[in-house]
Amino acid sequence: MLSDKIINFDFAILNWIQENLKSEFLDRFCPIFTSLGAAGWFFILIAIILLCIPKYRKWGACLACALLLGLIFGNMLIKNLVMRTRPYDMVENYELLVKKLSDYSYPSGHTLAAFEFLTVICMMPIKRRYKVLAGIFAFTMAFSRLYLYVHFPTDVLGGMLLGTLFGVMGVRIVTTLIEEHNTKK
Repeated sequence: MLSDKIINFDFAILNWIQENLKSEFLDRFCPIFTSLGAAGWFFILIAIILLCIPKYRKWGACLACALLLGLIFGNMLIKNLVMRTRPYDMVENYELLVKKLSDYSYPSGHTLAAFEFLTVICMMPIKRRYKVLAGIFAFTMAFSRLYLYVHFPTDVLGGMLLGTLFGVMGVRIVTTLIEEHNTKK
């Protein structure tokens, strides 16, 4: 059955990470780093900062729009339609480094927001080094969710794809609204 193959694939990757990458450093780093994505507060703060800088106001609106799309369609709709169990709930006596979560696993909301952020940053007219830093941040967020055993790899992949989609949509929606507003002037 396809779903069994996906679960086996997911657990093979999660278990490989636990068996080969587990370290005291990552045990301390990942819970702290992943907390930046909790409730999207870090990304909301970035959107607010961008909104306050006239030169980047449009991009703050793009990020805010992308985050709103992710909240509505990713976290509120898709998560509750798919209702995927988290990996730690499928393994007996797994000791988490973070507290148990009350929502479903697919897609990874942390990864979703991180890739919305990355997509908007990559579309901004800024120096490449900032885009690279945003990429490192987003991929580290995705990895932290796997390392902490709170998401399956396919949850993270779904978050990456949806985050990219919503990031592009956020930019297109805001750009279109600005162009329509400027045309009416």
